[in-house]
Amino acid sequence: MITSLFKKSTPLNFSLMVILIVSFFLIYQIQDLRSTDSMGLVIQKVVILLVLLGSIFISNFISKKNGLSKDSSYTIFFYFLFLLFFPSVLDNINLVFANLFILLALRRLLSLQSLKASKEKIFDASLWIFVAALFHFWSILYLVLVFISIMFHVSRDYRNWILPFIAFFAVGTLFALSSILFDISALEYIKSSVNTSFEINYFTNNYQNGALSIYATVALFFVISMFATLSSKPMITDAAFKKIIASFFIGVLIFLVSSNKSNDLLIFTFAPLAIMATSHIEMSQLKLKQEMVLFVLIACSLFAFFSQL
Repeated sequence: MITSLFKKSTPLNFSLMVILIVSFFLIYQIQDLRSTDSMGLVIQKVVILLVLLGSIFISNFISKKNGLSKDSSYTIFFYFLFLLFFPSVLDNINLVFANLFILLALRRLLSLQSLKASKEKIFDASLWIFVAALFHFWSILYLVLVFISIMFHVSRDYRNWILPFIAFFAVGTLFALSSILFDISALEYIKSSVNTSFEINYFTNNYQNGALSIYATVALFFVISMFATLSSKPMITDAAFKKIIASFFIGVLIFLVSSNKSNDLLIFTFAPLAIMATSHIEMSQLKLKQEMVLFVLIACSLFAFFSQL
């Protein structure tokens, strides 16, 4: 039944997903909204919600536009479920914006396989990544994906390898001007941003630990499924799926190296994992298996969400 509901991409499905996302967002935020009379905080919450909705629908666009999924709404649904694992993301405006810009970069990098306007796409993707790094510095690791994409598609033109550095200069110049105009200490900002920490002892309660453990198990299941079926994917999508896998592991790396560690940092893995999960659920298999996977995932995400309220 669940698989049938999201098997097609219809306005009804999109409306249902928007209602679910807004509802769970309000459930999580209701305490803060009740206890504040600050219009600034309310506006911030609305901005976070709008950016999250944008991120989810961009992920769906990426998946369908590049032939990584059929005409379904599974990608949106999986992204929503993964978001429920770590509801504290709904308070982290910097990570929400950083993730949005990374998705915009990923959209450009995946479309690079058409070989049309390749230089513009490489520059745009690099630019978005550097902008994301202003919100969370270690987003800069996604530059690896830029060079992987160049290697896959347009490695023979040396100018393509230089474009990311031009994008860095453009964003760096704008950042320097902004720091002067708004009296921001650029060196202090960079110094505080580049800190690293590999310790995973940040949990404030066992439910955060449990959510991370369950999410890691779910991620491992879908990643193994992707590797097992990668050779059977159409050749035209082979490079795109490899970039999605690389994007997921870069997201994991960002989580591992970032200081001020929290489960929120796994937001960078939501979109690639949602696309991999969609690929798994759309495989030819018994409907009972599809229903079981979705049912277990829904149960786990709801438990993780309500246990952390």
